[in-house]
Amino acid sequence: MTQTAPSPFLADQLRAQADADAPLAIRNPPHNIEAEQALLGAILVNNEALDRVSQFLEPQHFYEPIHQEIYEVTSKLIQAGKQATPITLRTFFENAEPIDKTLTVAQYLARLAANATTVINALDYGRTVYDLAIRRALIMVGEDMVNLAYDSPVDAPPGRQIEEAEGRLYDLAETGKYGQGFLDFGTALTQAIDMANSAYQRDGHLSGLSTGLVDLDRRLGGLQSSDLVILAGRPSMGKTALATNIAYNIAKVHRTEPGPDGQPTTVDGGVVGFFSLEMSAEQLATRILSEQAEIPSEKIRRGMITEDEFRRLVQVSQEMSRVPLYIDQTGGISIAQLAARARRLKRQRGLDMLVVDYLQLLSGGKRSGEGRVQEITEITTGLKALAKELEVPIMALSQLSRQVEQREDKRPQLSDLRESGSIEQDADVVMFVFREEYYVERTKPTEGTAEFAEWMQKMHMVEGRAEVIIGKQRHGPVGTVNLSFENNFTRFGNLAREDHLPSHDG
Repeated sequence: MTQTAPSPFLADQLRAQADADAPLAIRNPPHNIEAEQALLGAILVNNEALDRVSQFLEPQHFYEPIHQEIYEVTSKLIQAGKQATPITLRTFFENAEPIDKTLTVAQYLARLAANATTVINALDYGRTVYDLAIRRALIMVGEDMVNLAYDSPVDAPPGRQIEEAEGRLYDLAETGKYGQGFLDFGTALTQAIDMANSAYQRDGHLSGLSTGLVDLDRRLGGLQSSDLVILAGRPSMGKTALATNIAYNIAKVHRTEPGPDGQPTTVDGGVVGFFSLEMSAEQLATRILSEQAEIPSEKIRRGMITEDEFRRLVQVSQEMSRVPLYIDQTGGISIAQLAARARRLKRQRGLDMLVVDYLQLLSGGKRSGEGRVQEITEITTGLKALAKELEVPIMALSQLSRQVEQREDKRPQLSDLRESGSIEQDADVVMFVFREEYYVERTKPTEGTAEFAEWMQKMHMVEGRAEVIIGKQRHGPVGTVNLSFENNFTRFGNLAREDHLPSHDG
């Protein structure tokens, strides 16, 4: 029986199998055992060395498992106010497996302490251990991405894998960011003086971002970095319009100058991120276009505009296209997704202010199964933490409960906030939008009656006016700011000085 020569395809397969059976050059994950030993030795000799690394270094950052155990036990002992030495640690490792045939863990602890270098280098060793751990985590993310891409289930679209990988990478980027710890009072004072100086130099003498509304700025001192500002109101009061007006006012005057490090630094206005969870980006853009071009948005939508108005729209849109206002129109996102996207915007384009429209459309994460009040607590706590982390003001819009409608005076108050406990607690500023015109308009009596004349007089007093009621402010007084409101263009503006109504200070 004659033998048939293998086909070229089969020959290639056999060669590949032979290559696969050959011993592979194994690459070990990045690590530095000597740095781990030097750090642990420094801590055992002088427990104060732990203070230099405990803010960012966790047991799992060590590559060697026995080092993870030693660091964890050592940390717990020191945090309990006890001394951690080879002698006090011995008790915890009496039953541990020997490191090799000739070396027990107790002997290894003594060797670490004997070979310890100066405590001054502890921070450098800690950073080395931490950086290598992050590299290993990056490798793991990369390997998981490759494996999942090869063996992806049918119902898992690539977009979801990209989002998951992106989320893991951003979580990794934020790992170890625990703030700068305690500041001495002199440093804090210097920062306060710098803030006062920049407020003195800035137009309007504001310490924060100017909203473009003079009287509101005067009351708030501008929007302060790291503040969570809640803007609440009943439907049709104009809270989205006011937030849009403020966002655009800030973005359109954005100006930068080179900083000491050569990087551009914002000196006026700012880059604004707008999470529009209810309206589309196109609807939001139409509103701003209507406001700037002074053409009613319904005319723009229906195409009922003249040639002159169309030219004005084109001219205004060209000017607006250069404004650093970025809109995310994804509905139903979680607070974690919002935070990741805000961080990405800050890294890629810069960020000076964030708007969330509106708070009740966000979903929580861990506590979403515990009821809506707990979920809102997680959302407001997350927004406040994000404002501090990004060092920008966050304006979050919020709905009010229906109990406002049951009262004769429909001006909102803090107790009207839906799920109000955490919103009121976490917010630095709580503002309410109120337009009496909306309610008076709906009580129109029959024309020609005495009631109609009285109604007309009342309408004249409230028409085109709005109130922003500041119900809470950590940095200043509460009270009422009166603004003008042009319904056709959904635009808030400053009232002429002589038209001011008395403020309702509280």
